Amino acid sequence: MSQEQGGSEQGEGRHDPAHEPDTSERLYTTEELADYGARLEAEPTPSGRPVTGDPLTDPMVGGSPSPGRPAEEARPGPVPDPNAPGPARPVEGGGAEQTRIAAAPSAQQAPPAWPQQPQQQQQTSPGWSPGPASPQGWGQPAQQQAQQQAQQPAQQPAQQPGRRQGPPPGWQQQPGPLPEAPGPQQGPEGEPRRFMTATDFLDRRADVVEYGPATWGWRGRVRRWSGGLVSPQMGPAEMVHEDYRRVIQKDFDGPRTIAFLNPKGGAAKTTGVLAAGYTFGTVRGGTVVAWDNNETRGTLGIRAMRSTHRNTTRELLEDLEKFSDVYQSRIGDLGAFVRAQGDAHFDVLASDERPDVTGTIRAKDFTAVHQLLERFYRVILVDTGNNMRAENWLAAAEAADLLVVTSTVREDTGYSGLWMLDALQDAGYQDLKHRTITVLSDPSPSVDATLAHDLMQVYEQRTREVYRVPYDPSLVSGSEIPYAQLSRSTRDSWLRACAGMASAL
Repeated sequence: MSQEQGGSEQGEGRHDPAHEPDTSERLYTTEELADYGARLEAEPTPSGRPVTGDPLTDPMVGGSPSPGRPAEEARPGPVPDPNAPGPARPVEGGGAEQTRIAAAPSAQQAPPAWPQQPQQQQQTSPGWSPGPASPQGWGQPAQQQAQQQAQQPAQQPAQQPGRRQGPPPGWQQQPGPLPEAPGPQQGPEGEPRRFMTATDFLDRRADVVEYGPATWGWRGRVRRWSGGLVSPQMGPAEMVHEDYRRVIQKDFDGPRTIAFLNPKGGAAKTTGVLAAGYTFGTVRGGTVVAWDNNETRGTLGIRAMRSTHRNTTRELLEDLEKFSDVYQSRIGDLGAFVRAQGDAHFDVLASDERPDVTGTIRAKDFTAVHQLLERFYRVILVDTGNNMRAENWLAAAEAADLLVVTSTVREDTGYSGLWMLDALQDAGYQDLKHRTITVLSDPSPSVDATLAHDLMQVYEQRTREVYRVPYDPSLVSGSEIPYAQLSRSTRDSWLRACAGMASAL
């Protein structure tokens, strides 16, 4: 078939598919694709922009209609013969009669593909957004194409094979290439966001506080009288009580030591240690020990519950070699030296009680016993003596994670505690205010309100918190403390004070 005949048939929109070369199995080499792209870029367009495209990824001719494109314009037409000349196009500046034959790529060249146009300087109709589309008139007879192109405005440049101008009015935006898959979402601190793990699922309600039914006051009575059919929620006071218990029950990342200090006798140090031991023991449950670190003889063993043995810190120091092997020593072996406090759920390590023993507890002795107790207990409450120049007293103040200044509402004991804080400050103890709290106890049913206010005010300036404990007649006798006979106000006051200690730890 001659070139004229091929052009005539192409102009009339007729071709024979049987004579059409099969290019479905055609694989183009890298050199052919690079040569084809270079020739497209070098060939100028009416707007002076290079044409780029990829014959392997650009849309195929004759495909299904694109979304948003009119059906009559997206209807597939005859597939052009790659060996035949292209359709007749009007020559720029001429009419419909003046046409030229567009040279089609040879069999060695890649088939033309409609390139993706740059977004700047596109000749578009109002309201149209750029997107991949086929050229105007594709799939229509050549005569009809020539008539349509002849009716275009004179200022519109003529189209050339492989070139696209702005789409006709009424076209909608065609779907462009798929966007790149988004990367991992960023978290609040710039870290990649991750899915919820099994641990996250269990921890999702860790900070949710759920209160049970009321047990106090009229709410508790209504619940008991109705047999649980009417179950009011806790009142505000009972909720605060439960909050204090939760604070005390929190986990520590290691053993904690609390030292109770005041260089004056009668400042409620021993009473405070036993009351704190009772509170920590009953609320936390075990692993709490109260230790009398007096350099000679203290009264902690006298105020605590008796035991079947009379061993003290002195006997423990003599048998300390039994616990040198950390793999063989057991907490049960320590039971021969400490005294269990029954329902209070804590142990007591008393100071020396033998009158025939001479000598004092040194700093190295305190360190050895303290390291042993840290292996078996989580909370260590240290009752100190009255000599703040003693080695074991200074060692306790140095090793403690928290200092508790105990005082009664008396001017001499209050002054003694302030004098001790001044001495520790001058000795170079760092961050003394934030690692110290104060517990003020009423020594009688009625106290000087002005003095109590002054002591509260001055200790608030020197320590992080100040807690007030009311007078309790069950503590006056000086004998073994009956924990079950402590008043409700005394237990609540020490619960609040121990919650403050746990928060400070």
